[in-house]
Amino acid sequence: MRADRPAPKNRLKKVSRFADVGRVPDVLPLRVMVTNPAADEFPPLLAGLEVLLVEHESVAAFVVEDMLFDLGAATVWHAANVAGALALLRDRRPGVAVVDVSLAGEPAYPIAERLKAADIPFVFVAGYGRDDMGRRWGDHVTVQKPLRPATLATALRAALHTAAAPPA
Repeated sequence: MRADRPAPKNRLKKVSRFADVGRVPDVLPLRVMVTNPAADEFPPLLAGLEVLLVEHESVAAFVVEDMLFDLGAATVWHAANVAGALALLRDRRPGVAVVDVSLAGEPAYPIAERLKAADIPFVFVAGYGRDDMGRRWGDHVTVQKPLRPATLATALRAALHTAAAPPA
């Protein structure tokens, strides 16, 4: 600090109307009820859809499953490997899928091929980026781990929009 300037004055209040903070009333007054009317106008992103989740890490699968339910998924089917996912796809048709690119070192591309052949939109989840995905899948909608709910929602919206768009 320069010697020719006076020290700044403390502009904080010396007295507070909240001086007695040790006593909390039994009931706090609720003056305003906050609502979001727009929340009722638009259904959740995955409203009523059945989702296939292919993830080999149990904790990650539980977290993503919660995100999918928060986005409105009706059902989430889980597979931890390629064989399990292909078996589920023989018997069921999900509305969308979330697929980890590498399932304990096993590439998930056979699942992607089956989903693409059946016109089922899907999102890849990658722990190491797109570098190893090759030309065939390098441009596909991919989300980087760790997932954030908003990022997953954006990726799913893009996949569903692409699937709904008429062919060019």
